[in-house]
Amino acid sequence: MDATKYLKLYKTNPIELAKTIIKDVFKTYGITATAGVGTNMYLAKIALDITAKHNPNNIGYLDEEKYKKELWQHKPLSDFWQIEKGIERRLNKMRIFTMYDVAHAEPKKLYKEFGVNAEYLIDHSWGKESCTIADIKKYKPKTNSISNSQVLFEDYSFIKARLVLKEMVELGSLRLIENNLVTDTVGLYIGYSKDAIKSTGGTKKIINYTNVYSELLKAFLEIYDKTTNRNVAIRRIGINFANVIETENVQLSLFTDQEKIDKERKLELAMCSIKNKMGKNTIIRGMNLEEGATTMVRNKLIGGHNGGE
Repeated sequence: MDATKYLKLYKTNPIELAKTIIKDVFKTYGITATAGVGTNMYLAKIALDITAKHNPNNIGYLDEEKYKKELWQHKPLSDFWQIEKGIERRLNKMRIFTMYDVAHAEPKKLYKEFGVNAEYLIDHSWGKESCTIADIKKYKPKTNSISNSQVLFEDYSFIKARLVLKEMVELGSLRLIENNLVTDTVGLYIGYSKDAIKSTGGTKKIINYTNVYSELLKAFLEIYDKTTNRNVAIRRIGINFANVIETENVQLSLFTDQEKIDKERKLELAMCSIKNKMGKNTIIRGMNLEEGATTMVRNKLIGGHNGGE
């Protein structure tokens, strides 16, 4: 189906559009897709996450009234977008177990517990979302950044999580190189199993702008080895490349082995080309075969779900 017909359905009948896309995806790729349709972005997300899987046509639809009728008493709260297990436990301690409870809780208590984030929690409990697509399109960040995070398949030790971090930095480096971007600041987030202790991590400024794996990895491992608790199981890892700019805007440094960097960058560009043409797992590093590595498995996922390979 051509884009013109998709656009026409988008303007007239979004549910019919969802049905058509799901049908076309299955016909083209053999994959069963799901869709969420809502009167705002939050409701569309919740419709996708919670209600779509229970409908025969794999489409969930919510407006504010339908949301309150069908999901105000839904449990657990962690099924809702932006409510993680840790937040759910804090709400439960306040005797809040459903979105109905959130909607009817005393706002002062929520603000005292969650600060400014209570505003979003309260709005979402009523099915409201102040941010629109137009707001997103108009938004221009002061600085550009690229982020990636993953929830590990199981609890990981310090050593095994370190391996996953190395894999994530490699993928981030390839993404920067492929898009002709460089960074001079990296950030790391480490979340622990069952929120046993407070998350750790930090940021590090790199002397020169770069997108080369070896230089980025060195910075990330310095943060990881210095800040990560070695005795508590790890479940979440997030990395960030901040102050991202185009390669052409970078001045060469007299203190950098430019020939070595160019050689490594060319190698990684060749890897990107092969992966794009032949598949993400066509060419891999030895570390991707080690016990606990996740890249090869995640390369087979589609939208975070098993692609059937």
